[in-house]
Amino acid sequence: MMTYPEIVSFHGHECPGLAIGYRMATAAMEELSVLRAEDEEIVAIVENDACGVDALQCITGCTFGKGNLIFHDYGKSVYTLYVRSSGKGVRVLFHGKDIPEGMRENREALVDWILKAKKEAILQLKDVSVDEPAHARVHESVPCAFCQERVMETRIRDVEGKPACIPCATRHGKAGQPAAPPYER
Repeated sequence: MMTYPEIVSFHGHECPGLAIGYRMATAAMEELSVLRAEDEEIVAIVENDACGVDALQCITGCTFGKGNLIFHDYGKSVYTLYVRSSGKGVRVLFHGKDIPEGMRENREALVDWILKAKKEAILQLKDVSVDEPAHARVHESVPCAFCQERVMETRIRDVEGKPACIPCATRHGKAGQPAAPPYER
């Protein structure tokens, strides 16, 4: 597992959000008794796109590229981890209820406190049942009729009978409808 200083180096700076993500991800992994995912053994569902998600990726091995990191834009400090082999899931919420008065104004002190705080002082963990997400799928790429750039077929839009990427479909006056996959044309 990566150390916290290695995660800071990966992220580019130290901040309270990164420390929170580190504590959330390590708590979830401990709760599930698992090690970092090599492939898609663990699935993470994150409810924000803030700094802490970098820590989660480093700790869990869940990434967008492997298809085992799912983003829900809810703006919450919540991560749900699911282990495919056991079917176990855990939801981790950062509540931060016990952060001392005035601590939020001093970033360095806050980071230090978050890293050393008792788990219960900052996190709530709850076993959850998760509908198993599908494994990542590899989709064909199709050239856009307008810019000629290759686009994942599931993102192609139909503009006057031509396959268009989303930006070109928007530029040509309409968002277009999702095009039928090549095998249905």
